Amino acid sequence: MWAALVSLVAGLFTMLASVPASAAVACNVDYTLNDWGSGFTAAVKITNNGDAWSSWRLTFSFAGNQRVTSGWSATWSQSGANVTATNANWNGNLGNGQSTEIGFQGTYSGSNAKPTNFAINGTSCNGGTNPTPQPPTVSLTSPSAGATFSAPATIAMAASASDTDGTVSKVDFYQGSTLLGTDTTAPYTYTWANVAAGSYSLTARATDNSGLTTTSSPVGVTVSGTQTSSIVANPTTLLVSEGGSATYSVSLSRAPSSNVTVTTTKASGGDADLTVSSGGSLTFTPSNWSTPQTVRIAAAEDSDETAGSATFTSAASGWTSASVVATEADNDGSSGGNEYIQRFTTLYNKIKDPANGYYSPQGVPYHSVETLLVEAPDQGHETTSEAFSYMLWLEAVYGQVTGTWTRFNDAWATMEKYIIPGSADQPTASFYDASKPATYAGEWDDIKQYPSKLDSGVSVGRDPIASELQSAYGTKEVYGMHWLLDVDNVYGFGRCGDGTTKPAYINTYQRGPEESVFETIPQPSCDTMKFGGKNGYLDLFTGDQSYAKQWKYTNAPDADARAIQAAYWAHTWATAQGKASQVSASVAKAAKMGDYLRYAMYDKYFKKQGCTSTSCAAGTGKDSAAYLLSWYYAWGGATDTSAGWAWRIGSSHNHMGYQNPLAAWALSNVDALKPKGATAVTDWSTSLTRQLEFYTWLQSAEGAIAGGATNSWQGHYAAPPSGSPTFYGMAYDWQPVYHDPPSNQWFGFQAWSLERVAELYDVTGNAQAKAILDKWVAWAMANTTINSDGTYQIPSTLKWTGQPTTFAGLPHSNANLHVSIADYTTDIGVAGSYAKVLMYYAHRANNTQAKNMAKALLDGIWANNQDAKGVSTPETKADYNRLDDPIYIPSGWTGTMPNGDAMNSNSTFISIRSWYKNDPDWPKVQAYLDGTGPAPTFNYHRYWAQADVAIALAEYGRLFP
Repeated sequence: MWAALVSLVAGLFTMLASVPASAAVACNVDYTLNDWGSGFTAAVKITNNGDAWSSWRLTFSFAGNQRVTSGWSATWSQSGANVTATNANWNGNLGNGQSTEIGFQGTYSGSNAKPTNFAINGTSCNGGTNPTPQPPTVSLTSPSAGATFSAPATIAMAASASDTDGTVSKVDFYQGSTLLGTDTTAPYTYTWANVAAGSYSLTARATDNSGLTTTSSPVGVTVSGTQTSSIVANPTTLLVSEGGSATYSVSLSRAPSSNVTVTTTKASGGDADLTVSSGGSLTFTPSNWSTPQTVRIAAAEDSDETAGSATFTSAASGWTSASVVATEADNDGSSGGNEYIQRFTTLYNKIKDPANGYYSPQGVPYHSVETLLVEAPDQGHETTSEAFSYMLWLEAVYGQVTGTWTRFNDAWATMEKYIIPGSADQPTASFYDASKPATYAGEWDDIKQYPSKLDSGVSVGRDPIASELQSAYGTKEVYGMHWLLDVDNVYGFGRCGDGTTKPAYINTYQRGPEESVFETIPQPSCDTMKFGGKNGYLDLFTGDQSYAKQWKYTNAPDADARAIQAAYWAHTWATAQGKASQVSASVAKAAKMGDYLRYAMYDKYFKKQGCTSTSCAAGTGKDSAAYLLSWYYAWGGATDTSAGWAWRIGSSHNHMGYQNPLAAWALSNVDALKPKGATAVTDWSTSLTRQLEFYTWLQSAEGAIAGGATNSWQGHYAAPPSGSPTFYGMAYDWQPVYHDPPSNQWFGFQAWSLERVAELYDVTGNAQAKAILDKWVAWAMANTTINSDGTYQIPSTLKWTGQPTTFAGLPHSNANLHVSIADYTTDIGVAGSYAKVLMYYAHRANNTQAKNMAKALLDGIWANNQDAKGVSTPETKADYNRLDDPIYIPSGWTGTMPNGDAMNSNSTFISIRSWYKNDPDWPKVQAYLDGTGPAPTFNYHRYWAQADVAIALAEYGRLFP
């Protein structure tokens, strides 16, 4: 099958080379484990300390029964205990001092000692007698994942730890980022007593005699509020693919006095296809009562196109029973092929399993399972409107494969409750005056130019849609998501300064295009001046004569548009099932969200398009609209309802990655999604045409889409450089909005955005969308490598040269705008999104090569990147060398974070986030900052990435049954 696939796309795939080098070899190999008990991944960093290599071959031997099951960035093979890895074509050339990182996934039983006899091309590495110190291995052996206890609970924790080149100095036991206790001698144990009711994430961290550390995979446990004799089932809902099976675990809430037999049976009236295939009778003893055992539910293969549910009850005499609702995922007809629907159900169940930690107790999706993650959010257990939009999409797909729509509606309700500010969060919205929407403050390239003074002398335009929105919905409140939540209230702002309520609205980026995440100052979205300095955080960003307590929210338009996109699919699929009425209320709210999303079409201060100075004309109507999805819109006001004021702004900066032509088409063509605003349907129809023109104007000679355009050069309406090409008066900007890092160097924006173009093409056959995709898909596929073992390389960092010509209508081409690829990646989420571009395009265009490459990417992820929590790949975070970077606070400004961290001109990223030093993963970051350890490597589980892969699997099954 694979040989046939390669032959179909000959010339597009680059195969591996394995020519041995002849240069003198000196080398170093770092081998880092992520071990979860019976399986593991190993990150292997190879450094050339001698003459340059044109190719390399790494060899080493296992001391135990470890087996390599899959690998990446090299060709891997194993004979007995001996392992060989040969370079890929893109990482064979290594000069002196250069490194490459490869890795593999494996299985074992017993011990998992690290290899020590590394060699490159037959020459021993690591100096022979003085190898690089290796970190220890550790796994949490008790309690088991999903275990349940009764409050006040006593939880016995135990860990196994070893070190191949030294000794284990200690093992620390953690709950989240809180240190519970330490053991310095084996067996490593800790007893956590008097544990209150709640859900907990437990880890063990081992430290060796070199000071190196490793943290175990987390184990989720639950403590119930009462001491009861009950059976515990986890999870309590299960998705089972037709023709496949899925499992849930059963345990007891307390130790029994004698053996207990738990029997699982199906309630009458449930789907006849669903049955208990194993684990129907399980025995628990006084010693193994808390160790989960498995019940497997199977779904029979049939030819109907309906999916049903059944309730399975696990019961024992004298014990309170537990029930699990299993739902069949249909694989017939439009639902697609069994294999990919089965994979979707497997990944969906992992995402929804409470023990894996994707959701907060409130049901809010975290940005990632892992807490130590700094990228756009500055902590993994914050979340974004992006994550909520992916949650909606994931549950829409669930509805498509099961015919059950309660989860989609519940997801919308959760979004509305926690990340769409309600009436209490917008207390003075009624004071908004559309004739003077906001006071001007310029944006600046240098953070040191902040705070930016307010300037009422700069004219602002009139808000042309406020009155029709108020007329349509009877309120001046805005219905849109704020982009960032502190889900666990780690900072301690709480809601509107109360210090405790969670999730809490927060914000970060406020100071121009050079402000990276490592230079941000988090602040509450409702600033009551309780935290920070004398004016809260307000005088760090804007300069004013005096300050009022105020609320302010920022919308990320791509996330709201994705939520509308998900609602379109929910409506489409529910309608096909005859169940449109079941999602109609949520779909109507999506239409309402689309009405307010039009604020993203407008210049920041509603100035006319083509503005090149602060004195340019103010807009009087739709002449301030670009009809594109800009980087944000924002709104806010005073908290004082007796002397209130409110404001709204759009954004002048337009990025290719934020466009969503499918959402624009749905909002202007699908009756259930047409907004109520008087001009909304016309606006979205215009936006659809304008977005497709925008892609075409930005398409490079090779096919990739360049950055974007701005109506406010440098954020303060400066004159663009002479000769700048324009699009409807806006100046071309290869890196719109953010420069650290450049905002359009990430291939992920290409995959995200073109996926929406491909959906539009698949749904409507739009000719302009096809023309854009024809060129883009050919470029992307030509720069994608898929190896015989399913590992892959896709573009990562893009470089841009030249510029487009001024737009004068279609057709348009750019002979002097070019893209090149600086490096490649195995990013899981981007690969999932990219596969969707290929499959939607292939489905409409009947393109076999694109279909096969989409399949190869998904098959490769499934073969090589599965783990206990979902799918992942090791990521080395060299950028974490910036975690102790200084942040700019003006001289003389002083304040305090809620936890007491001082804020002044000497502050750094980590000094105002000192709680990060309690994170179980922090020691290896600290070692990296100190120069005593390598750049830390993590396997992250970002919510959006898991959802993107799961959706791609289900959609491949639907499109290609």
